Amino acid sequence: MNKAFNVDLARNEANYQPLTPLTFLARAAEVMPAHTAIIHGSMRVSYAEFYQRSRQLASALSAAGMGRGDTVSALLPNVPAMLEAHYGVPMCQAVLHAINTRLDANTIAFQLDHAGAQMLLVDQRMLPLANEALALTECNPQVVVYVDPTLDEPTPRAANEIDYEAFLSTGDPQFEWLMPVDEWDAISIGYTSGTTGNPKGVVSHHRGAYLLAQGNALISNMPRYATYLWTLPMFHCNGWCFPWTMSVVFGTHVCLREVRAEPIWQAFEAHDVTHLCGAPPVMSVLVNTDPAERTVLKHPVEFMTAAAPPPKSVLAQMEAAGFNVTQLYGLTETYGPAVVNEWHQSWDALDADARTALKARQGVRYTPLERLAVLDPETMQPVAADGQTIGEVMFRGNVVMKGYFRNAKATDEAFAGGWFHSGDLGVMHPDGYVELKDRSKDIIISGGENISSIEVEDALYKHPAVAVAAVVAMPHEKWGETPCAFIELAAGESIDAEGLTAHCRAHLAGYKTPRAFVFETIPRTATGKIQKHELRKRVSQ
Repeated sequence: MNKAFNVDLARNEANYQPLTPLTFLARAAEVMPAHTAIIHGSMRVSYAEFYQRSRQLASALSAAGMGRGDTVSALLPNVPAMLEAHYGVPMCQAVLHAINTRLDANTIAFQLDHAGAQMLLVDQRMLPLANEALALTECNPQVVVYVDPTLDEPTPRAANEIDYEAFLSTGDPQFEWLMPVDEWDAISIGYTSGTTGNPKGVVSHHRGAYLLAQGNALISNMPRYATYLWTLPMFHCNGWCFPWTMSVVFGTHVCLREVRAEPIWQAFEAHDVTHLCGAPPVMSVLVNTDPAERTVLKHPVEFMTAAAPPPKSVLAQMEAAGFNVTQLYGLTETYGPAVVNEWHQSWDALDADARTALKARQGVRYTPLERLAVLDPETMQPVAADGQTIGEVMFRGNVVMKGYFRNAKATDEAFAGGWFHSGDLGVMHPDGYVELKDRSKDIIISGGENISSIEVEDALYKHPAVAVAAVVAMPHEKWGETPCAFIELAAGESIDAEGLTAHCRAHLAGYKTPRAFVFETIPRTATGKIQKHELRKRVSQ
């Protein structure tokens, strides 16, 4: 081997810099300073202002003691402060922890403690939930309250709370923000819905965020000056990295606190939206809007969806309304979507049923993902690409997480054999497209939210009338999937669906509560194992 190409050709500051998506905003502010970066109600924030405010946040955090490896948590909806946090927090080398706003106080408290939160940015409407969680924590983060200027309502204050704008004012808008020491440094931590026990903290690095953010722009056919409507929660895998993607294309973020039909259709009309993402329920909101309240789209709008494949009827309605739907697939561990249903031009000539069937497949690897495979988890060999043989979907590449925070055992298991094990079961079609068939982790995806069937079962078992509980995903027109609970009652005990619903709501977040209860003998194997595949068949009929 000729080693000359490695002689006197060392890395140095001039020819090697760590990859980070933070540079995207710096470039956008330099090149397009006056272009609108953020729209929120009547607010308009230019790229120059967005960059300055993000630097102010980084400066204020740094002055408050935040640095490399410190955790800044955020309990925020899709508002400008959440976008600023995606830049400002890592600009002082801290780690962003975006919290699912639909979680209960106990789960939020666990995350704050596990992540070691030292600062908590919280929206004014979520302050009661935050305070309930903080009452349960061992950590004691400084609380910074974001008061949304689009809301006209008072915000209660406590002694240890600081106003977000007041906090920003302590920072320097010209702050010389900090590049990561290494592109392998953590940029964020996000928590999965655990199948057993507590959720796991997924640690993402700057390199992966940089690569996936650029991959999004390519995959979603995103032009310069695209306008992105925030119907996808930014707490979901850092908004699938789109907070960073939009700076790549000098795009405009249109913030949306709540996913409702009226403001969505108003945004299409007022802001010429080109792209949005969301789970099947967002599509249901769009197609079920009264025609009199809709606007005629000025051009085809790109809609990227993930989670459970939407019903064929919804896909057909979306197409008729002027949306181009692209199916994506990924996990928190892959920074969000890392698989895309790349569309072939020849498929346009197929009939509607054939097109919708093809659209429901998960697809092929993203451009920044090196390998995607369906393997036999025992032999680690590829299954037959026949569209029938089931294996486990596995990933390998730079858009796979660093690992699970403070959980070496789970990390080792996830990376066994040199692949990331998704826990999802699927098939490989002859054309190389992956299609999911089941979830070995028994995760139910409802409205884009992950629900652990085991967590729901554990809650049911807390009721004395429940002898055996088995929870599976049940198809739902709006939410994609919802939990359905099969129940065997204990001898001499009685309870009805209404009673179990109330019980579950006392122990679970509302969206995790089963929508249906079936009281019957639960099928088992000869060894006594519950046959969940049989239960799934029953609810899918």
